[in-house]
Amino acid sequence: MKKILLIAMGGTISAHGTSRIDLKDYISGQLTGDDFLEHIPELYSIANIDVKQMVNVSSTAINEQHWITLQREITQALTAGYDGVVITHGTNTIEETAYFLHVTVPTQKPIVMVGAQRPFNAMSSDAQMNLLHAFRVAVHPDAYGKGVVVVANDEISCAREVTKTNTYRLETFQSGQFGYLGFIDPDNTVQFYRTPTRLHTYQSAFAQKSYDDMPRVGIIYSYAGATGDLIRLATEANVYDGIVMAGTGAGRCSPDEDVALAEAANKGVVIVRSSRVGNGRVVGIEHFNQYPVVCADNLHPQKARILLMLAMTTTNNITDIQTIFDTH
Repeated sequence: MKKILLIAMGGTISAHGTSRIDLKDYISGQLTGDDFLEHIPELYSIANIDVKQMVNVSSTAINEQHWITLQREITQALTAGYDGVVITHGTNTIEETAYFLHVTVPTQKPIVMVGAQRPFNAMSSDAQMNLLHAFRVAVHPDAYGKGVVVVANDEISCAREVTKTNTYRLETFQSGQFGYLGFIDPDNTVQFYRTPTRLHTYQSAFAQKSYDDMPRVGIIYSYAGATGDLIRLATEANVYDGIVMAGTGAGRCSPDEDVALAEAANKGVVIVRSSRVGNGRVVGIEHFNQYPVVCADNLHPQKARILLMLAMTTTNNITDIQTIFDTH
């Protein structure tokens, strides 16, 4: 059997509610990685499993330092002989952690992230089956070279596209127009139907680097009548190296925000235009030729933020950063 490292980080999958029908007031971090193995003995029939309890928190508490530590742990584990890694994580920010790893870990081996929408002890919890399926994907030969994937609700999603789309429903993880990479079916088989084509893991420009800290990048959400004051506050705080604009429609924003973004760009803040709508590319238009700006392609704002932070560890050149967004 293959040797898989389970890295436990907390989240709803580790939660224990006050009753079997507590689906909202539970507390994350009540179960450890070792507890998962004890309660799901079927995992032992899939792989030889070692456990590392990294943290045990809600994913709302995860930050860039967790990502950096996790990237190092995974890289070392896969270099040391593990055949793959499964990471338990809260669903609120699992897509962000997954995408950071997707473009920074230098490996072709499977990295599978898994969470749950219902606590481990809840009636009809998805925690147990999601975890079982995560290990099935981690040992499957077709998972090699796919980058980081998120497994939940019998579905396999690419870290680049996946996003949480529902507050409590089990089918929360969707990949928009791209669809899932594959599924885990009732006959206990893993079926892949799609392969990511953008640069990731061992192909990525950021996979051979080590990180101690990340540039500071914020996200500003555009809306009708926005004054641009939030952009000016972010610029005047003098702590942000970049701003991702979650624009309306095809990445547009209000006239006042346009002026504020131009002011920020003139002060050296790198600006990325993304869209709040969830699907479709943001492309260059003549309107934004008045100041240097990067287009986020079809990355959601929270993932555009991650890619901009990584890009700015190597360059502040707008043309070079745009190339990174066009290829990752």
